[in-house]
Amino acid sequence: MTDPNAQDPTPEQVSGTPPRPGPPKPGSPRPGAPKPAPTESEHAPKPHPAPGQTHPHAPAVPASDPSRFGRVDDDGTAWVLTADGERCIGSWQAGDAAEGLEHFGRRYDDLATEVALLETRLTSGSGDVKKTRAAAEAILESLPTAAVIGDLDALSTRLTGVIEESEKAAIVQKQEKERHRAESTARKEALAAEAEEIGADSTHWKAAGDRLREILDEWKSIRGVDRKTDDVLWRRYSKAREAFNRRRGAHFAELDRERASAKTKKEDLVARAEALQDSTDWGATAAAFRDLLAEWKASGRAPREADDQLWKRFKGAQDVFFAARNAASAERDAEFEENARAKEALLESSSTIDPAADLEAARTRLRELQEQWEAIGKVPRDRMHDLEGRLRAIEKRVREASDSEWRRTDPEALARAAQFRERVQQFEEQAEKAQAKGRTKDADAALAQAAQWREWAEAAESAVGER
Repeated sequence: MTDPNAQDPTPEQVSGTPPRPGPPKPGSPRPGAPKPAPTESEHAPKPHPAPGQTHPHAPAVPASDPSRFGRVDDDGTAWVLTADGERCIGSWQAGDAAEGLEHFGRRYDDLATEVALLETRLTSGSGDVKKTRAAAEAILESLPTAAVIGDLDALSTRLTGVIEESEKAAIVQKQEKERHRAESTARKEALAAEAEEIGADSTHWKAAGDRLREILDEWKSIRGVDRKTDDVLWRRYSKAREAFNRRRGAHFAELDRERASAKTKKEDLVARAEALQDSTDWGATAAAFRDLLAEWKASGRAPREADDQLWKRFKGAQDVFFAARNAASAERDAEFEENARAKEALLESSSTIDPAADLEAARTRLRELQEQWEAIGKVPRDRMHDLEGRLRAIEKRVREASDSEWRRTDPEALARAAQFRERVQQFEEQAEKAQAKGRTKDADAALAQAAQWREWAEAAESAVGER
């Protein structure tokens, strides 16, 4: 293992220049082996972290055993073994061969860490697949000249796998991107359509305005739509929002005009109400106030502050009038109650009227009662029915007695009864003649007529009666 505090050799200590020819040593290259590279720096892989350091997101990679895949000769010549044979990767001049082997092995570990990082990015789905593939291809291209000692064949296989999987992942990523683009486009199309519906006919101004703002916030969060489509959809949303704002502005402008008109109407209603508040024409003025209130309700709302002030004045005028009317009503009710008591006393004093005992006296007392009744005046509404009923009962007794007396003495009624009896005799005679001639049907009809007139005669005689 390498001392973590050890310092890497300086460039002057490690040279990629092969040693001068000398007698072959054990482990020297076979005839025909590739010639060493002129310098290590020319064929080194892409810059790696310093020894002991790794990429911050790189997976942990165990240290390799460089002795299995290469060697460093005593003269410092470094060799790596691959499936194609040994290859000279440079010269180590900063220490003994073991230190050189460890150094080139550590460089391999750094390279393996880079490959592991690419694999991790690929399997986790993080990062750009194209960039991952490009990095793998670059490292794979550098392997034939990399100044490292380790299992380069395994790295080559792994990098080839990364490149192949990158191609597959690129296809999947493209499909996923297209799916995401389609979903994002569909979502924005739905939002644009909703905005157009709101912009065309919605009159729920507060809720619709809030929803348009929510749509805008959601719109900003949607990514992946191509620029041309996004511009078209944005113009649809923007146009719908502008249409809604125009309609809303026109609505509230019209509302302001209506409220100004309502204010003018209500100011006139207030003036008319205040002109009526001292009236004592209770019935007509109460009706006028009802009409004014109906006009008030039909006139619409004025601006809130003005509407509240105008209503306060209007209601104040109403209150003045109705308070005065209520006071007058209370005084009138007291007067009516007194009238009711007077009529009660009048009825009590008239309870002795007896038309059966003396019809003329009863008639005289009734006329006096009626005159006094009218002179007293009105009574409370809830007492009127009872009092009027008791008066009508007295009037009925006198009237019935008068009618009975008239019927008993009515000469016209007596004459009618005599006429009815005469008609009975005529029909009975007709029946006898018809019977004598054998016209039974005519006889029965005449007898029926005689019976009818007899009933009428008896009724007339009963109405007249006898004293």
